[in-house]
Amino acid sequence: MKYIVIVPDGMADYPIKELGERTAIEAARTPNMDLIAREGILGRVKTIPEKMSPASDVANISILGYDPGQYYTGRGPLEAANLGVELEEGDVAFRCNLITASNDTLVDYSAGHIKSEEAAIIINYIDKCLGTNRIKFYPGVSYRHLMLVKRGAEQHLENLKCRPPHDITGQSISKNLPKGDNADFLINLMQESRKILENHEINLVRVDLKENPANMIWLWGQGEKPAFAPFKEKFGLTGSVISAVDLIKGLGRLLGLEVINVEGATGYYDTDYGGKARAALKSLEKNDFVFVHIEAPDEAGHNGDLREKITAIERCDTLVLGTILETLKGKDDFRILILPDHATPVALKTHVADPVFFGMYGSGISKGGFLNFSEKEALKSELNFEKGHELMGYFLKK
Repeated sequence: MKYIVIVPDGMADYPIKELGERTAIEAARTPNMDLIAREGILGRVKTIPEKMSPASDVANISILGYDPGQYYTGRGPLEAANLGVELEEGDVAFRCNLITASNDTLVDYSAGHIKSEEAAIIINYIDKCLGTNRIKFYPGVSYRHLMLVKRGAEQHLENLKCRPPHDITGQSISKNLPKGDNADFLINLMQESRKILENHEINLVRVDLKENPANMIWLWGQGEKPAFAPFKEKFGLTGSVISAVDLIKGLGRLLGLEVINVEGATGYYDTDYGGKARAALKSLEKNDFVFVHIEAPDEAGHNGDLREKITAIERCDTLVLGTILETLKGKDDFRILILPDHATPVALKTHVADPVFFGMYGSGISKGGFLNFSEKEALKSELNFEKGHELMGYFLKK
């Protein structure tokens, strides 16, 4: 049996007035997802445990079958794992965004979705200026980077309260800076970065081109090294993950899954959807399980861009799910699970902790009598998982 999990990040939404109170997926053309609903079953799952942040790291840990309450320590350590940054006991890893700041306003959490090549130059410059023998900056993908603080530099940094920048776009910087013991340590780094980057040559060119400059770092998502049980040990399957973002790839590495890099996978609207599907199918030639993550719907949600969110959903349907279904047509030894990790409503531009809908199709999955793949249709289902990490076991063993 082959198992395929497809996660269009942030795909779920709320009814939207401009769409006649339909959600983005209800407005999108999704013949393949609708086939999953008609020929399989729908249900709902709470991927975010009570009192935990509705973040992609928490949600994807749940989807992969692990209890975030037991395993989650923060986003930084997951991204560190993919960058090959080894955390020792007491080390704290932070997610480091390149952002656009103007006066006291956080204008853009992604610095105009800066390209990785430009971002790497800027992060390496930050490391040269602000790095020490205990503080190190590492370049990642686009605006997503990493800062590692070695044990002894400061104490209890993992307990600070830090706001994700995508939650505070357009808001005051000073009112949303880190809080808690030793918060000044982070605040000083962030403020110093602004002085350093304001006149960096890349930013001067970006301003000339009317692009948002990467003129400040934003530190958040901190945590110490987690200890996951290997996926194969837990579920008895070999597997792989396919994603453009360090978070998902790092999580895959920590679970002992093969991480497959797809050329052209960008983590944005222009990602190679079809390339991800083809890589997933190739992976299944030797593995039992593949986890395919697509970031684009979430980015559109954060940008409040309804048109791009609908387009991203349609591309997930046609180029990812459609490609996989066409290749598996006529076979009876596979199952597909498709679901968003959380909702990112375009009206809110941030994540919410509401339960999300899922579709399940394939060998051993009986028809449930559903009409289409949507939030509304899933409400008719009696299949409901209050503990999100239990869904994976159900999918694999039903």
